[in-house]
Amino acid sequence: MSFPRCTLWWARLPAGRQAGHLAAVCSSFRAHSGRFPGVPGRVPALAAAASSASGGSKAPNTSLFVPLTVKPQGPSADGDVGAELTRPLDKNEVKKILDNFYKRKEIQKLSADYGLDARLFHQAFISFRNYIMQSHSLDVDIHIVLNDICFSAAHVDDLFPFFLRHAKQIFPVLDCKDDLRKISDLRIPPNWYPEARARQRKIIFHSGPTNSGKTYHAIQKYLAAKSGVYCGPLKLLAHEIFEKTNAAGVPCDLVTGEERVTVEPDGKQAAHVACTVEMCSVTTPYEVAVIDEIQMIKDPARGWAWTRALLGLCAEEVHLCGESAAIDLVTELMYTTGEEVEVRNYKRLTPISVLDHALDSLDNLQPGDCIVCFSKNDIYSVSRQIEIRGLESAVIYGSLPPGTKLAQAKKFNDPDDPCKILVATDAIGMGLNLSIRRIIFYSLLKPSVNEKGEKEIEPITTSQALQIAGRAGRFSSKFKVGEVTTMNREDLSLLKEILNRPVDPIQAAGLHPTAEQIEMFAYHLPDTTLSNLIDIFVDFSQVDGQYFVCNMDDFKFSAELIQHIPLNLRVRYVFCTAPINKKQPFVCSSLLQFARQYSRNEPLTFAWLRRYIKWPLLSPKNIKDLMDLEAVHDVLDLYLWLSYRFMDMFPDASLIRDLQKELDGIIQDGVHNITKLIKISEAHKLLKLESMPAKLSGTLKRQARRIRGTKTLGNTAAEAPSPVTGEKSLASRLVQQGLLTPDMLKQLEKEWLTQRTEHSKERTESESYSKGTQGKKKQHDSD
Repeated sequence: MSFPRCTLWWARLPAGRQAGHLAAVCSSFRAHSGRFPGVPGRVPALAAAASSASGGSKAPNTSLFVPLTVKPQGPSADGDVGAELTRPLDKNEVKKILDNFYKRKEIQKLSADYGLDARLFHQAFISFRNYIMQSHSLDVDIHIVLNDICFSAAHVDDLFPFFLRHAKQIFPVLDCKDDLRKISDLRIPPNWYPEARARQRKIIFHSGPTNSGKTYHAIQKYLAAKSGVYCGPLKLLAHEIFEKTNAAGVPCDLVTGEERVTVEPDGKQAAHVACTVEMCSVTTPYEVAVIDEIQMIKDPARGWAWTRALLGLCAEEVHLCGESAAIDLVTELMYTTGEEVEVRNYKRLTPISVLDHALDSLDNLQPGDCIVCFSKNDIYSVSRQIEIRGLESAVIYGSLPPGTKLAQAKKFNDPDDPCKILVATDAIGMGLNLSIRRIIFYSLLKPSVNEKGEKEIEPITTSQALQIAGRAGRFSSKFKVGEVTTMNREDLSLLKEILNRPVDPIQAAGLHPTAEQIEMFAYHLPDTTLSNLIDIFVDFSQVDGQYFVCNMDDFKFSAELIQHIPLNLRVRYVFCTAPINKKQPFVCSSLLQFARQYSRNEPLTFAWLRRYIKWPLLSPKNIKDLMDLEAVHDVLDLYLWLSYRFMDMFPDASLIRDLQKELDGIIQDGVHNITKLIKISEAHKLLKLESMPAKLSGTLKRQARRIRGTKTLGNTAAEAPSPVTGEKSLASRLVQQGLLTPDMLKQLEKEWLTQRTEHSKERTESESYSKGTQGKKKQHDSD
């Protein structure tokens, strides 16, 4: 290579790379002059530098580091400069050098000092080796070092700086760990809210059980104030306070994730607002703020919203309503803000007692009874059995639209309505005023998700049991004494034990990374997916013992769902915070479709959405149709939620709201006729069972006996293959799909056997009659 060309090549390099190449060339020259670069003492010096850079923080979970792809270099326009300066490399020799580099214990130890544990070291080396072996032309510096090692003019350890540079390319987190730790430092949350810290707030904790009047007293302060905000856990509660406040002559706005209602004719914001806790403003000053159900600060998914409201609301007085279990934690948190907590204790206004006998049978139901189930399938089964007994029941469960829940509650509360029985999930625990005389726990086992995201079925907690049981005999209802019992007598002793346990004090409050924090993470890790960013953030985050980082599995699910859609980070973050039920495939696919339309800059109009949901929708003919309508209602909720974040792209919120009200009416009709829908669904399944061959029917009955004792749908016995067909039986498939419960299967078997018995009896009577007639005829003929 000529000197002018070498000079031209050198001039084109950035200053940083010039220095790097110069160091490499000098190293090569020193090697030729007899100064061997791999002398003892060199590796420890590098290790010391690495140790000082790493700091004393906890070691990150490197399994979360997803390697990026670094493509090998193709042919260069300037040719292979390294080969012209030295000679072309023999790839076989290079492979031996790299293998020797990988095996050296000193290199592995040095890599560990720089954050490359055994797993990362292996991944980085494989990528580094592929990069070198597959590149047509390497950078000059590494080419020269490899050439010198081939001629024994340099030591294999001299490859480490180049290996480390490559490792930081595929694992960029290694190069900015200290910055990431600073961004994810969540140890002083009170400092996030300077407006609240600028004033000395008065904190009043209204503590007491359900139906003790604690919320009533807080709301009276709210109504009497010049300005106020109510923060509730549910849309229903926000709606209730919104209506009560306006009915009391105090103008009040409503703010939920899916709805904004202003009562002032000119559209100006009212001095009072009722909102869901996630939607409260931490910059607007108020005279009085009310945070309801403060114990939910411990909720693994939503607790961050209560923490944010508690620490951030700008109010002269902050009234907290909730269980006594939260008093100690709230007091500790307020100590860090320099604010004292005044505790006001309340007792239940009406007595409640646990009965000494279980219900045992639905034949023993009485007006005002509420059967609490913890699965939708149990609700369907119980409702059907109640209907068989000639009684009418109202139904309330979590996935029903708010309007339908209110309609069912009104139907149950109406003294002139023949419906006197309520079948519900724990959705009745908050937000509904119900006239219940007796709470009956159909079961005490409730599915839940633990901190690791694993599904578990465990007995309900004392807090949950008290919340549900407390709905009986409320002060405002016609029943002045509440009663609690179980469906099965074997559960009664466990219920008494649960209710008598002290409620464990709440230990920590939830936190959640903000969009700004995630953006700062993304600045340092631009090629990392949002889901992986969240994992790394949570791993790097540092929290005090009074806080925890909320479970972000739902956020990550949405992030992975729309990862391939081209969106900027802030928009992607907003889409991922949209509340969806990931168990509903249609809702999940709708989020994906909405994000795709947004990325194309195509507004989601009323006409487009009508086509998408196939409007008009018909009244449900069976339970599956009803569940499909509930999913469509959730999709409309999703549209409305996004319409307040991206008004230009979701422009028809008012039209969609009218459509949703119409759909709500269709769903209400379906729930009103729910026993009919259940009956049709069961009859359809029964027809399938009756059409099965006798052998397969016998197999199904044996399968039913195995399933009958199970408590969960995923029981292995229910998934066993049929010995006749070699495949899963129809029963096990229906159970697995959630279309059939063990109780429903038992009921179907009873009805099927009853019909078989009746048919056999009719056949027997017919044959007896026929034989008797023939006998008489023969006797007549003989006469």
